[in-house]
Amino acid sequence: MTLSGRVALVTGASQGIGHACALKLAAAGATVAAAARNQQKLEELVAQITAAGGKAAAFPLDVADEEQIKATFKAVIARFGKIDILVNNAGITRDQLVMRMKRADWDAVLNTNLTSAYLCVQQVIGSMLKQRWGRIINVTSVFGQTGQAGQANYAASKAGLIGLTLAIAREVGSRNITCNAVAPGFIETAMTAALPEEIKQSGVKMIPLGRIGTPEDVAGAVRFLASDEAAYITGHVLNINGGMLMG
Repeated sequence: MTLSGRVALVTGASQGIGHACALKLAAAGATVAAAARNQQKLEELVAQITAAGGKAAAFPLDVADEEQIKATFKAVIARFGKIDILVNNAGITRDQLVMRMKRADWDAVLNTNLTSAYLCVQQVIGSMLKQRWGRIINVTSVFGQTGQAGQANYAASKAGLIGLTLAIAREVGSRNITCNAVAPGFIETAMTAALPEEIKQSGVKMIPLGRIGTPEDVAGAVRFLASDEAAYITGHVLNINGGMLMG
């Protein structure tokens, strides 16, 4: 699954799933534009990729800021000439029961998790249409498929990403551009590491494979969807949840 000659931009690349995706895409030969808010972590990621013989650059970005998105994507294209692969991974949580959820927490999660993906797609779609090749991969969640108590904002944003994926796939398929989503289940990241041990154990009991997933489990699927091997897959939501949700 070589991605040699391709340029991939990954949002939320400083840690967790985004970090693993950046490493996996670089290992497959892609030049990686790593974007996130934490510049120090981005620089460490770039150093890791270049030390392994890959190509990458750091682009500090808060995806909740539309002007930053526009400026960053212009900078990436100025540096590398194009963006072939877009991985919309950046995301946050602001958990609370819906009756107590503040409007600011609703807006923050929807803006970061969903609106930013739409804005990022807008920045790459023109050049993808011209070159008649592109891969757009949105990182959603099992909770966008099942819902989750205390996460009305997060579940809504991730369900919205699935709808966005399907709509874009229909719009641009005739130009050899695919748009797919990956839906991770219970993955070992900084977000889940903070959970109490009893909650983790009860979560594992719902997973037929009997273990929490890793960011690398998700990154492998992203690499596949970015490759030519996945050229005939579009508008698909690939579940990476150990069997937590089937069907």
